[in-house]
This record gives sequence, C-alpha cells and structure tokens, in this order.
Amino acid sequence: MATTSVFFAGVGGQGIVLGSKILAQAAFSSGLMVKECELHGMAQRGGSVVSHVRFGDEVYSPLIPQGKANFLVVMEELEGLRYTCYLKPGATVILNTRQIIPSTVTQGNAVYPDNVPGKFSQMGYKVILVDAAEIAKQAGNPKGENIVLIGALSSQLKFTEQIWNDTIRQSVPPKTIDQNIDSFIRGQQISAKTLS
Repeated sequence: MATTSVFFAGVGGQGIVLGSKILAQAAFSSGLMVKECELHGMAQRGGSVVSHVRFGDEVYSPLIPQGKANFLVVMEELEGLRYTCYLKPGATVILNTRQIIPSTVTQGNAVYPDNVPGKFSQMGYKVILVDAAEIAKQAGNPKGENIVLIGALSSQLKFTEQIWNDTIRQSVPPKTIDQNIDSFIRGQQISAKTLS
C-alpha cells in the first residue's frame, strides 16, 4: 500500500491528539507501518495544534512534506486554511463547520475569512462539511467532535469496522465508550455536503 498522509489541524482542547492516535492505532492494527507526530502551539490558550499521521507498507518519516497530504481533518475552519500548503492536488478536506474567533479578530485587528468551505473548493479540493458539534450533541457526547470527524474520515479509508470499534473502545474512558461509538457511527454515516 502506498503511503497515506493525514494532517489534523485545530486548536487546543479540541481533541486533535486523541483523534490522530485513534487513526494511527487503527492503521497499525490493520498491519501497516505507522508514523505519527504532534506539534503543539499554545494549546492551553486555544493555540494551534496539528498532528501528522502517515501509514502504508513503508513509511520513513512522521512529518508530511508540503504538498503531500491526502487528507486534511479540520477541527476549526481558520486553522484548516493555515495548512493548505500541505495538501496534494485533489486532496480531501474533512471540515468541521466550527469557527473559534481569535483575539486578533475580536479586538478588531484582523478579519475572520468568510466562506472557508468555498475557499477550499476554489483551490480544487474535495470538501466534506461536517457539523460535528451538532452530531456529537445528538450522540450525547458534546465533547466528541473529534470522534465524529474520525468517523467521517473512516468512510474514506479501508480499515475494518471491527478495528475502528476496538480502537475507539481502547482509546476513550470506559464510561464514554457507547457515546463515542455512536459519535463515530454518526460521523461515518452522515450525508455530508460535498463541494468539488
């Protein structure tokens, strides 16, 4: 299998690290070589957090070279735009329709970009829009937006349902297993609006 590269982007507290670890473990359990790297900004203050996950028959570096990511999993719209340089032409963006307005915007020193999904589409990427907050809330798991997005990503990959299920069960607190599995399934089955 050729190397698949997945870039995660969001802000501190959104579960980027857990989401990337679930993907990495699912790939490893599928018999693939996996490399993972997390990069934290000022995460406790809502700073940028990104993670690189690469898997395939042979993977030599955990870092995704610019222009080589197959997927961008975005927890917050603006954070996704920051990292488009990592995407290969025609890549898929799984975009959580959440905006966390930075202080530079609230103080009037900057403007939050409008129509972020359209910007990704104009750049030639396949865009899957996911209202992860609402889906996670419906699953009784309001903190599970990251699991919803992993579910959406899983529909683009070929790992078995059993591997995903087992990985989630091993990765989340025991009392939240059912809600997280439900969040994952809802993300997987969502009739996401796709722009091309």
